[in-house]
Amino acid sequence: MIRPAILDDAEAIKELFQELIGHPLSNADVVNRINFVRDSPIDSLFVYELDYKIQGLLAFRIRENIEENSRFGEISVIVVKSESRTKGIGTQLMHHAEELARDKGCIGTWLVSGFGREEQAHPFYKDLGYQITGYRFVKNF
Repeated sequence: MIRPAILDDAEAIKELFQELIGHPLSNADVVNRINFVRDSPIDSLFVYELDYKIQGLLAFRIRENIEENSRFGEISVIVVKSESRTKGIGTQLMHHAEELARDKGCIGTWLVSGFGREEQAHPFYKDLGYQITGYRFVKNF
């Protein structure tokens, strides 16, 4: 079952984020992220729950595309517990994001996936019809 995330999900969300980013987060960090999404007009956070245990996380937002005067749905976070991968959970979360995008009048969905994810994540996205279209350039301050 895919449902909106709530504050009571914070511990499970923390574990999923830690799998994704590879370092620990505090409880306050996770609560702040959940509250950030709750207060955002463009962001949504969903969990995939199976037998009352959270197995996956999807963060979704609407992006305005001024170059084409259109909207895209951005999959800003997708992660499935390592022991639950290859069971279709990620596919269901991706399809959920695509449905959200269609419902909001978007012309497509996109996501960013970093280097080092070429073995698992990139083939998964390609199998779902996603194409590599460029690079993301970042400058931290």
